[in-house]
Amino acid sequence: MSVDDLPIRHGLTLPRWSMTEEFVLASGPGGQNVNKTSSAVQLRFFPGSAGVFNDYQLRRLMQLAGKRAAKDGSILIQASRHRAQERNREDARVRLKDLVLKALEPPPPPRKKTRPTRGSVERRLKAKTGRGQVKKMRGSVDFED
Repeated sequence: MSVDDLPIRHGLTLPRWSMTEEFVLASGPGGQNVNKTSSAVQLRFFPGSAGVFNDYQLRRLMQLAGKRAAKDGSILIQASRHRAQERNREDARVRLKDLVLKALEPPPPPRKKTRPTRGSVERRLKAKTGRGQVKKMRGSVDFED
């Protein structure tokens, strides 16, 4: 089935030839209708052939895809949440868009190492000493007469 271009954000669109859709039988809600109609959608995306990702983005996309990534370098998104084929098709496209947007986010800034303040160190040590004193008082009591 032909797939339309998928706009991701301003200036980035996934071309239609990098995606294929296949409609398969779904399980779940729908009663006997499920046995007759192919309402589930399998959207297969080939990010390497799309030509819109650099190496880092492509690696991150495949990493985020996890078990949805296949050995041939494609990403398979299966959508069968809804009873209607068109809603499942839209759901698969939204999920692919969300995955791509997450992969395109810049990496978080590196963590800056910090040291605890002198006051927090002193409070921690004072609390430890206090707990030790409580435990020391729990010992056996000698009754010296």
